[in-house]
Amino acid sequence: MSQRLTLSRAAHLIGVTRAVLQKQIASGELPSFDGCVSAEDLQRVYPDLKLEDSGAFERITKIREEAFGKRIRERVLPNQEILAQRLAAQSEELEDVRRHLAHYHDLIEALRERIDHIGSASAAEQIADLAAFLDVSLARVLGSEEPTDSIQVMDNVLRVMSAHVTVKPSGHEFFVEGSETVLQAALRAGLAPSYGCGNGNCGLCKARIISGQTQQVQQSDYPLSANERTQGYALLCSHTAVSDLVIEMLEANAPDDIPQQEIVVKVRSVAALTPDIMLLHLQTPRSSRLRFLAGQRVALSVTGSTANFRGEYAIASCPCDDRNVLLHVCRDEDDAFASRLFAGAIKANDAVSLFGPFGDFVLQKDSPNDSLFVVCDSGFAPVKSLIEHAVSADLPGALRLIWAATRADGHYLENQCRAWADAIETFSYVTLMAESPGVAGTLAAERALADEDIQTRDVYVVGPPDFVEAAHRRLVTAGLPAAQLRVEVL
Repeated sequence: MSQRLTLSRAAHLIGVTRAVLQKQIASGELPSFDGCVSAEDLQRVYPDLKLEDSGAFERITKIREEAFGKRIRERVLPNQEILAQRLAAQSEELEDVRRHLAHYHDLIEALRERIDHIGSASAAEQIADLAAFLDVSLARVLGSEEPTDSIQVMDNVLRVMSAHVTVKPSGHEFFVEGSETVLQAALRAGLAPSYGCGNGNCGLCKARIISGQTQQVQQSDYPLSANERTQGYALLCSHTAVSDLVIEMLEANAPDDIPQQEIVVKVRSVAALTPDIMLLHLQTPRSSRLRFLAGQRVALSVTGSTANFRGEYAIASCPCDDRNVLLHVCRDEDDAFASRLFAGAIKANDAVSLFGPFGDFVLQKDSPNDSLFVVCDSGFAPVKSLIEHAVSADLPGALRLIWAATRADGHYLENQCRAWADAIETFSYVTLMAESPGVAGTLAAERALADEDIQTRDVYVVGPPDFVEAAHRRLVTAGLPAAQLRVEVL
């Protein structure tokens, strides 16, 4: 029987997204069985797949990470101890297979000996034919020159390089690469686990290991009780996966599941995206990371100031990088914090107080629909977070962006969109120009209705009030179900 692979593992092996495989399944090109595909069918659909091609996944990941403006961390081998344990596990499996083959060989030899001692003169010819058949069959088994199953070889290699984790009760899947912790891998995969410090001090990331083996790779000061240890609990922030795991882990399913936080962060850099938009890069302490959902907002104030220099901004970065928070701050005379930023009063290495996260402009949980983002000007900021999260989590469905602008530099990160379109098969975008937000909202909505099968999309609209009102009115009039529409006014 051909080896069965989950969609996550199959996509991981051949270097495509789950969404690509799901489209091939929906079209009938790739058969599926209970959420799995067979190695034989995968080899048929991808006949040129070779072991040396397995770097496609890394190449795609690198393009994505560079497009997101982050420095990619190269895939590295686990430390020697973890690698030795994984190789030992692989060796045990290989030895088990060899043991079974040896048993089959012994069985056939025993059968051959019995055949030599049974029978009668009248049945001699039949017995001879049976003996010859066994000889040929045994020679075929032991001297087989059938080509190596490249899918099986690649899977064996990747099992050493990475461990597959299945989360209960959600059913989410991700891979632990190299020596990273299970928590780091879960965040990189776009999941929203429960955690706090990320350094083994608070205990919020403890989870029950249902099956598989872990090993501690980082120092931890949080003491698990004897009962928790007996039940198989471990801190995800300080343990890595030695083998494939099944874990029971708390995940945030809605904004209400994310606690409000107050963190003093450091300004890493301030850079102009346009004359009226600043890119503010904040970094949290290692012991107090920001937990948030893509699309949410935070409030900032000047630390230690008695004046009310405070502003609220959409996060423009992915939750998978919880220490680095990016914001697109617009010039606004009524915004005291933004005014100080544009005046140069807030500089690199300054301390800023961060509060949040706030808002429910987040992705529809576990929706199978394609996503359509309709934005105006700096409304791109929260959508950038949503798109990065969707790609990081390898969510199913296509990602379509309609970006309207009311000024010449309104598409201030179009190069980012081009990079996504080149690197991500499921992403596409279009830009529009209009003289006012209201007109832009109507034009963007009309384009959405003309380009897309709107009834099968989750639509996210964000921008100035006039833009959101016009786009919302046109989409609702066209019959878009309210449950598929999210709006955010900047």
